[in-house]
Amino acid sequence: MNTLPLTETTSHYNHLEKMKVRQLLAGINKEDKTVPKAVEKAIPAIEKLVVAIAAKMKKGGRLFYIGSGTSGRLGIVDASECPPTFGVPQGLVIGIIAGGDSAIRKAVEFAEDDTQQGWKDLKKYKITSKDVVIGIAASGGTPYVVGALAQCRKNKITTGCICCTKNSAVSANADYPIEILTGPEFVTGSTRMKAGTAQKLALNMISTSVMIQLGRVKGNRMVDMQLSNNKLVKRGTRMLVSELGISPAEAEKLLLKEGSVRKAIQKKLRTKS
Repeated sequence: MNTLPLTETTSHYNHLEKMKVRQLLAGINKEDKTVPKAVEKAIPAIEKLVVAIAAKMKKGGRLFYIGSGTSGRLGIVDASECPPTFGVPQGLVIGIIAGGDSAIRKAVEFAEDDTQQGWKDLKKYKITSKDVVIGIAASGGTPYVVGALAQCRKNKITTGCICCTKNSAVSANADYPIEILTGPEFVTGSTRMKAGTAQKLALNMISTSVMIQLGRVKGNRMVDMQLSNNKLVKRGTRMLVSELGISPAEAEKLLLKEGSVRKAIQKKLRTKS
């Protein structure tokens, strides 16, 4: 007899349709408060994966996230934020979702059930043993993700996973499994809730820690961020004022000329020396 994954077990709450709005919100919030604690317990596993990713990327490797539904979308969000936040090139961190890009906005029926397509999607990027692939699957059993990780291991590609249940098929195919046990959802099986929050927190930790290891943060600042809007130009200007002790006007002029906070600092220091 198959045991339900933890993410599919019955909610601690019932008759939700009879609850007042305040009761619903309080219940959801109460459950959400348990998520950071669950993530905290997984820190040792997250640490091992981060160390492995950083080592590979320092040697020219890339980081891939692969998932379906909410899990796939979360991976794409994290991957897409790395270039503007840390100034890394497009294609260094890549998010892949079952069903392709159209599945980002609209669910593609049965895309997650194909055990072969995940590997096919990875091969489009000419994936090699230099790279790392993290499968994201709340239930731990998504065939698209399991199949992709299994093929990665056959091809000696380092694998990790983020799931929210114990001893899953995804974990069995991951060199560095991360299991964040968030328990039953407020709405039974709705893993876009606690499980999705846990996955987002883990992804934040992974990508941020890796980028710091790669030298993409100085002090506590995003010195390589892309200057893609006025808010970021102003942020970069403030960084330069603080770091170099120059006027805001000079800082902004230098920043726009050099294109990044890091380059502006280096230019100013070279000029002084």
